[in-house]
Amino acid sequence: MGQKAVVLLSSGLDSTVNLYRACQDLDVVLALTFDYGQKAASQEIAYSRKHCEKLGVSHKVVELPWLSQISQSALVSSFSEVPLGDQVKVDDYNTSLNTAQKVWVSNRNGVFLNIAAAFAEGLKADYVIPGFNKEEAQTFPDNSDEFLRIMEKSFSFSTQNKVQTKCFTIHMDKRAIAQMGRELNVPFEWIWPCYLGGARPCGACESCQR
Repeated sequence: MGQKAVVLLSSGLDSTVNLYRACQDLDVVLALTFDYGQKAASQEIAYSRKHCEKLGVSHKVVELPWLSQISQSALVSSFSEVPLGDQVKVDDYNTSLNTAQKVWVSNRNGVFLNIAAAFAEGLKADYVIPGFNKEEAQTFPDNSDEFLRIMEKSFSFSTQNKVQTKCFTIHMDKRAIAQMGRELNVPFEWIWPCYLGGARPCGACESCQR
């Protein structure tokens, strides 16, 4: 396993499956979890740490408090509620577009990928690996393959070793990603899919429902 990778890990289904697959195919030198003031931060960090300890992967939490300060997203704001229950219709495009706008955080994935690329360059890693999928790319353009390709082109200018992007789930839906997770023996009890930070996943937000 000569090629090295830095994985972006939130402990959700997509990023966790990408971590386990990357560990199978590459030398994962670091997993990054971002704390940007999101309501689920403590749970995401705790479960990400569990996966990294199990796999023997170095884990770092990157704090970005300013990101929540410039965003009114329901993910970070105490004045805005995350859409739940009947407010969410994962099979309805227009409803999903509306709920996506409510949880949008300003340039979040752009910031995350650029930070990951900086770590990758410093660690002489070849790839940065986020957890994207084709379902959410329909309403979150920064989850799309096109976005990833454009970011990679940017890294060819901004990193000396021309860091590349890779995502094992970019063309998959949640069902296929879950199947890949089973084949990789991912411990699903350590996945945190929820937008909220309660003792257990709420089961009602869009992320839980998907």
